[in-house]
Amino acid sequence: MSSERSSGDIKIQVCSRWGVREMGEERKVRIMIAKPGLDGHDRGARVIARALRDAGFEVIYTGLHQSPEQIVAAAIQEDVDAVGLSNLSGAHTYLFPRVVELLREQGADDIVVFGGGIIPDEDIPKLKEAGIKEVFTPGTLLEDIIKWVKENIKPRR
Repeated sequence: MSSERSSGDIKIQVCSRWGVREMGEERKVRIMIAKPGLDGHDRGARVIARALRDAGFEVIYTGLHQSPEQIVAAAIQEDVDAVGLSNLSGAHTYLFPRVVELLREQGADDIVVFGGGIIPDEDIPKLKEAGIKEVFTPGTLLEDIIKWVKENIKPRR
């Protein structure tokens, strides 16, 4: 922590692994975009990651072929506020809830999980019951995803 004098006022700055910010200023929301399972198509995940970054969020992209265990470990290590999962292979009914389950087991159930991909409408209620906060399907506007993130995800600390 450091202080600097400005116009007779003392400003307190907080130094953290994300840089220096003014005391009381919220840090950027940190979002991890992950591709669980064997699905090798990541164009959509990369588009979402870039759109969120351009909207002012801090974004971490894990790359392809991540296990739920790897995703949860990275989410905790990176101290993210949310995890966005993308799956096109049909394994979303197992992989997405598994990430939520592992986060709970690790005491990190305050990390919001949302998902997207080719997900049949009939699977969406089951995913939400399992703890997935929102599901975005093909054709969802980037602006709608960004709006949802701004309204539903806040810094955890």
